[in-house]
Amino acid sequence: MAVLTLDQVLTYAEALPPDEQEMLAELLKKRRIEAWREETAAYARESVAAYRTGKLKAQSAKSAIAKLRSRLAKASP
Repeated sequence: MAVLTLDQVLTYAEALPPDEQEMLAELLKKRRIEAWREETAAYARESVAAYRTGKLKAQSAKSAIAKLRSRLAKASP
């Protein structure tokens, strides 16, 4: 199967009738949401497994936020 460029896809989409363009937009949105859900669920499964094996330790929200802020501050130019 040939790979289409984004410009080609847009050209084809613009050739569709307006109602089909709306349907396409909704289908793409729903598929992206579903992909995000699957990615989030996979990450959650990995996190739970890491916690159960001792690779992640329980910590308070305050501690976690402080660590995140510290890492962000170090990463900023």
